[in-house]
Amino acid sequence: MEELFIEWLKEYGYIILFIWSILEGEMGLIMGGIMSHTGDMQYLMTVFVAGLGGFTGDQIYFYIGRFNKGYIQRKLHKQRLKFAIAHLLLKKYGWPIIFLQRYMYGLRTVIPMSIGVTKYSSKKFAIINILSAWVWAAITVTPAYYFGAQILELLSFAKAHWYFALPIAGGFLYGLYYYFNKLEMYFLEKRKSRFQ
Repeated sequence: MEELFIEWLKEYGYIILFIWSILEGEMGLIMGGIMSHTGDMQYLMTVFVAGLGGFTGDQIYFYIGRFNKGYIQRKLHKQRLKFAIAHLLLKKYGWPIIFLQRYMYGLRTVIPMSIGVTKYSSKKFAIINILSAWVWAAITVTPAYYFGAQILELLSFAKAHWYFALPIAGGFLYGLYYYFNKLEMYFLEKRKSRFQ
């Protein structure tokens, strides 16, 4: 199964990377960087395709917000706090929040939707979005490209010694979850104190 997956990546790498960048991103970009390192993909083309995928995903979320405001309010009512945070960030920081939203765990899909709900210029959003997508792709792909051999060695070690790798990866993921949860709570507390 593993060999089949690797063959698909080699044959359809750019298509997989584009779709992966629309849906999620970082893991696909790291995979693209490693495949650029091994020579199965071209570095600049990988950055270009990944940036286009990220751009496309955010444009989709933006237009979901623009044309489906009522649907979003009904279906995503559990995300109300995140939408409120996104609106506060947009009001406070303006266009740079569009550039930085790719790095904001938990708000990555909410920010483009919440901007779409506002009267923010779709043309301005698209220009900032494409530039930010290519910068994001370059920042993520480049380290994987340069350190591809070390990453492959680490993956090989993790595969051989999964009993070490699993708890370490679990602890790392929990740490990320804990950190971003605290960050979200900080923003919520800050918002509550503003309105009291």
